[in-house]
Amino acid sequence: MDHSKELLLEYLSDARQAVIYKAQGLSDRLARKPLTATGTHILGVVHHLATTEYGYFAQCLGRSVEDPYIQNLLDAEDPQADFLPPAHLSAGEIIGLYQDSILFSDAGIKPLPLDAPVEVPWWSRRRHTTLEQLMVHMIAETSRHAGHLDIVREQLDGFTGLRPEAPNLPDYSAAQWAEQFESINRLADGGGQQ
Repeated sequence: MDHSKELLLEYLSDARQAVIYKAQGLSDRLARKPLTATGTHILGVVHHLATTEYGYFAQCLGRSVEDPYIQNLLDAEDPQADFLPPAHLSAGEIIGLYQDSILFSDAGIKPLPLDAPVEVPWWSRRRHTTLEQLMVHMIAETSRHAGHLDIVREQLDGFTGLRPEAPNLPDYSAAQWAEQFESINRLADGGGQQ
């Protein structure tokens, strides 16, 4: 595998692991709790990303999806279907579905060169593209949603950090975080203006 492809896979893997890190350790109730007006919730984002992995690295690479559940999601007319995981799937099962999608995607990515031609039928621009562009897109997509999960998870139970080995936050005490919050709040209220 060439260095560029290894680097792209590393960044994609890091973003995927951040998603899993944010989704684990919650009750099903909290993992399903919507925290935005559009219904953003932990399991909805993870379910969407699982479906998206299959869409890009199955449909666009000409591979078959054997799982009828995933195929139904890919064929759904409702554009929000992949954000609405059914009640019969537990949080653990939805995270498992995402982990399975990652294994499936990586199996499709690894044998192909970065310049392998692919078609993304739902893209209006750059519909005919390459595996490299697909990977870059999926890094952006996954990272964007990992950011959503950062905010939603912090609102749910105060859990923060990028991943266990790299929290990516200062080791502040609760008092230091409260002081930072108040400083930012004062600035927002115009307290920093002359």
